[in-house]
Amino acid sequence: MVVSLFMGWRHVCFANWPVDPGVVEPHIPERLTLDTYDGHAWLSVVPFTNVDVRPRFFPSGTGVPLPELNLRTYVTFDGNPGVYFFSLDADGIVGVAGARLFHHLPYYYATIDLTAENGRLRFTCRRRHPGARPAAFEATYGPSGNRTDAKRGTLAHFLTERYRYYTEAPDGSVRYADIQHESWPLYDADIEIKENTLFEANGFSTPDTDPIHLYSPGVKTIASKNKRITASRIQ
Repeated sequence: MVVSLFMGWRHVCFANWPVDPGVVEPHIPERLTLDTYDGHAWLSVVPFTNVDVRPRFFPSGTGVPLPELNLRTYVTFDGNPGVYFFSLDADGIVGVAGARLFHHLPYYYATIDLTAENGRLRFTCRRRHPGARPAAFEATYGPSGNRTDAKRGTLAHFLTERYRYYTEAPDGSVRYADIQHESWPLYDADIEIKENTLFEANGFSTPDTDPIHLYSPGVKTIASKNKRITASRIQ
């Protein structure tokens, strides 16, 4: 990332599957350590919309919306927790090209539709990226019940309170960026997934475990410049 970015993440659903660590570990860079909770690794499918994406020094309202869908897991480097993205599908050719070139993130161009239906969100995604494995996702979701208290040590905290992402660049280097935001306002989620081929598109079998679902109306975020990890330290 060449500049720090402001982003508003809205209508976020976290669909999280516990899996055996041995399933996930071969898919992350060797320099990262898989992070687990109660002995499980976690694969999370996260649909949301990114509003007002812009360089931090640009005025509010000058950014562009960017609906997005990602598949991620949880890792650490030198004791610093973060997320690792296997894929990120986004609706915007220019944004995808910039994210791949400057952010070193595995973005793919997709057509995405996010609409409100009877108080719930309907999210559909079809990957259109040339040469990429096809991927599709369709779900309706929304909050259910009271707000969830994501205290430190809880699964909700483990899955959402992550303030760094790690990524592997095409040259094999591991990079990271720090993310600033307030704690997520979280609710239990009611989600109906009609189609999901993200696991297969990223070389995983569809987990046979029961997922944990969370919803957030969103947070405002600031992402730092993308930096390279050199030797055994963060640069």
